[in-house]
Amino acid sequence: MDKTELILFLTATNHISREKAEIIADHFKPKSIARNQFLLTEGQLSDEYFFMRSGFLRAFAYDTDGNDVTTNFYAGNQVVFEVSSFFNRTISKENIQALTDCEGWYITYAQLNMLFHSLQEFREFGRSVLVKGFASLKVRMLSMITETAEERYAHLLQTNPKLFEHVPLKYIASYLGITDSSLSRIRKELTKKQ
Repeated sequence: MDKTELILFLTATNHISREKAEIIADHFKPKSIARNQFLLTEGQLSDEYFFMRSGFLRAFAYDTDGNDVTTNFYAGNQVVFEVSSFFNRTISKENIQALTDCEGWYITYAQLNMLFHSLQEFREFGRSVLVKGFASLKVRMLSMITETAEERYAHLLQTNPKLFEHVPLKYIASYLGITDSSLSRIRKELTKKQ
């Protein structure tokens, strides 16, 4: 599998030169994940830093009543891993499952650390990825507090329209913190306004 997209992703932050990006990309191995297969299951240690070239993944955890609650969606051209488990070397409470066939490349925690320690450019890249991820998480957390379900739905539709082509609505409802029937009502109301 050609690593052009991985190299472009690495250089996009302007922290890594094309030459260094090619060296880093050589450490990544190809990975395919079939629809419904898990990249990570609860109880495992997250040990793969996966750059997804194509496909859709869903992260979810079980609440105290045993219901699965969607915590995130991932699409192509994103890094996918469970941050807390990966960096703290703890068992994950989260699952990451393919909603479609997915392809990309990965490196292990040990390989990532070796690259971080040997290439300052990669450290800066990693810091940039983590800052963006933290900011995104903060925005999501605040939206759950400060926005209505309708506003959260409209924002998701505007920023990630392809999700609605590949993700079952029950997972979207769970991600938005609402029931399936509430999502159905919101969708009907928005259709009437258009």
